[in-house]
Amino acid sequence: MEYNDIGRGPEVADAVREFIEETVLPVEREWLGRGPVPPAEIEALRDAARDREIYAPQVDEAYGGLGLGFREMLPVFEEAGRSLLGPTALRCAAPDEGNMHTLEIAATDDQKERWLRLLAAGEIDSGFAMTEPMQGGGSDPKMLGTTAEKDGDEWVINGHKWWTTGGLEANLLLTFARTDQEAHPYAGCSVILVPADTDGVEIVRNIPHLGEDLVGTTHAEIRFDNVRVPVENTLGEENEGFKLVQQRLGPARLTHCMRYGGMADRALDIATAYLSEREGFGEPLSEKQGPRFRIADRRTELHAARTMVRHAARRIADGHEARIEVAMAKTFAANVAQEAIDDALQFCGGNGIAYDLPIARFHENVRQFRIVDGADEVHRRSIARDAFEDPPTEELAPVTRFGEFD
Repeated sequence: MEYNDIGRGPEVADAVREFIEETVLPVEREWLGRGPVPPAEIEALRDAARDREIYAPQVDEAYGGLGLGFREMLPVFEEAGRSLLGPTALRCAAPDEGNMHTLEIAATDDQKERWLRLLAAGEIDSGFAMTEPMQGGGSDPKMLGTTAEKDGDEWVINGHKWWTTGGLEANLLLTFARTDQEAHPYAGCSVILVPADTDGVEIVRNIPHLGEDLVGTTHAEIRFDNVRVPVENTLGEENEGFKLVQQRLGPARLTHCMRYGGMADRALDIATAYLSEREGFGEPLSEKQGPRFRIADRRTELHAARTMVRHAARRIADGHEARIEVAMAKTFAANVAQEAIDDALQFCGGNGIAYDLPIARFHENVRQFRIVDGADEVHRRSIARDAFEDPPTEELAPVTRFGEFD
């Protein structure tokens, strides 16, 4: 399909696809079913990406990346997502990709030199500490319970976070906390840069979870007990954290869509190859109408998802918030990717649930997409609220009401 991707995007995407096929997939196949992949292997893949000049495509050139614009990077992320190792090898995996974007748009020059440069180089890792256990902030961020109060030139942070992706490995935690206890949370929260080795930061555990994969991604529960960091570690404007979080989450949701879109695309590739070779009832299974029609439906839906993502990305690039467009694209793409991968697993039968092929790992991994960066229900709530905001009541003029007479 042609999507009118702009600038260097198509050229870099082609180079990334070649890199994934030639360099990343052999490593993936070697470690399927017995991962995670050792750090030395990951670093070797990153060195190979650097050699091909495709490393950190989304990061500004001043910090070691390619400096692709947001719309340019979308097809690149899709190609990276064809392998579970691809985004990590290219340094465009969550959460670091979103955290680097947040630092690029809001950090001071000193913060960028201290943190962004090291993150882009892969010398440190980061986590985004926002979500809290029940009854803290989650799908309803107004319930945020973690606080940061000033004591001289320091923030004193107390709170409880969990599902901080990459939290066990993180050297830096972008921590979301209430910094004005009297204000509404939308006007009284900030993002604060907290080194993970700061006194009072306790990594409680890695939460056992569905979808542990080749990269061995962790999701940490973290406690903050009188954690002190300089006020100068505030990221962006004080008490403007919600605005900054929204600037992070919109693009991050779309890059998730592209990574998982690439995963779903490869799953369908594997399934069609398998159906073409696997025989049953006197002919290849690819000749059966049932799987052919389902593959056709999944391909159609995946095309629609890609188109929706690009539309939302264009709106963001043009300076719009695109909140509803992003919500629609994210919800639709998450469900499309899940269904495509589930069908691919079904069509591959016993080989689908074995780790000889990557589809079982895809299946474990994709389910989280309907929850991370906003559950389906939260996005549908936003879409419905927008739809019902100003209904065209004039359309109901011909409707007869009880007791009305000419």
